[in-house]
Amino acid sequence: MGYRVVDADSVEPESDRPCECRKLGGAVGLSEMAINRFRAEPGEQAPLAYHSHETQEEAFYVLSGTLSVETPDRTYEVAEGSLFAVDPGSPQRAYNPSDATEAVELLAVGAPAVDGDAVPYEPDDETGGNADD
Repeated sequence: MGYRVVDADSVEPESDRPCECRKLGGAVGLSEMAINRFRAEPGEQAPLAYHSHETQEEAFYVLSGTLSVETPDRTYEVAEGSLFAVDPGSPQRAYNPSDATEAVELLAVGAPAVDGDAVPYEPDDETGGNADD
């Protein structure tokens, strides 16, 4: 058996992100799933870019504010207390619009926990490439 508790505020934010991102899964030693806490001010993206994942399922649970998620078909507005799920191969871009009046805070959960399976997505280019997310 194993149990761990971590204060999310004690986890240092990633330095290469467009908003505050704290990688909580690594802080508690999770190996089968990734969990990150994001805080995006108005005008900031949550993950790095518009992308999809080859194998990872992803879910965003909004803790406060409203998250916008752009997809090829439409933009979803995900309210506080709501969960947005993304299947592998489904392009999306999560962000806080520049006209928002407050920051959005969310937990992003992905499984399996894999590196290098993020594929950039350009709305006019279905081919993609590799990106880290």
